[in-house]
Amino acid sequence: MLLRVGVVGTVLVALCCFTPILVILLGSVGLAALTGHLDLVLLPALAGFIGLTAYALWCRKRADACCRNASRDSRSSPNA
Repeated sequence: MLLRVGVVGTVLVALCCFTPILVILLGSVGLAALTGHLDLVLLPALAGFIGLTAYALWCRKRADACCRNASRDSRSSPNA
């Protein structure tokens, strides 16, 4: 779930940063004056979502390693 949120947020913010979608949208609703301040919000949001994605990948890798070790230990256990 965390990985999905991170990836979707990263893609969405990247689209708003690197394409004029948000500028056109804000201009069409009469908020074109806000376009000068978009970098102050979008670039930190992009960094945050990339960090969230990296954290989710790290957690997933750690959980997978834990599960592999647990299954390996249960197969080699003499009590099983």
